[in-house]
Amino acid sequence: MYYSLRGTLLQKGPGFIAVECGGVGYRCGVSMNTLQKMPSVGESIFVYTFLQVREDALDLFAFFSEEELNCFKMLISVSGVGGKAALSILSDLLPEQLAVCVVSGDYKTLQKSQGIGAKLAQRIVLDLKDKLGGVTAETQNITAAVQTGSVTEEAISALVVLGYSRAEAASAVAGLDPSLSVEDLIKSALKKLTARSMR
Repeated sequence: MYYSLRGTLLQKGPGFIAVECGGVGYRCGVSMNTLQKMPSVGESIFVYTFLQVREDALDLFAFFSEEELNCFKMLISVSGVGGKAALSILSDLLPEQLAVCVVSGDYKTLQKSQGIGAKLAQRIVLDLKDKLGGVTAETQNITAAVQTGSVTEEAISALVVLGYSRAEAASAVAGLDPSLSVEDLIKSALKKLTARSMR
């Protein structure tokens, strides 16, 4: 229903921001990573949004990037993961870091986030691997990258976690220095993908 908001930052605090658009103020839940990227109160902002509809509430969430929004959607698709838990993870991990955790099976890093126990962390990693592996033929087997030991393949698979097609991911990683870490490769590829989308 809501894709994004562009307006004036009315207020910000731990876990939330308020944005005024057309005379209406919208209170949005945010991760700490998004909160840190917000300007001073009174300045103009643009955020991507997601409206979570529940029986007893309508919760609006805001994100500094489409990658973070995509990660949020994928996290809440896992049984037992609500908006609060998803924001907790995204407060501790940038999208590229979460993607690396999923493709490498690193559930212990997820456990460090508040409210995320060992069983839930394992379920997140397993569910997201399974869902990504079966989305399209393009994604192939998401775990294959880790098994091959190729840093480039891990970066491509991580970009798929962030919502890009395998073709887009491979194109973005092509030409980058393969000696970089997986995380640095993802960051560089994201810059290329963002630049292309702005043309």
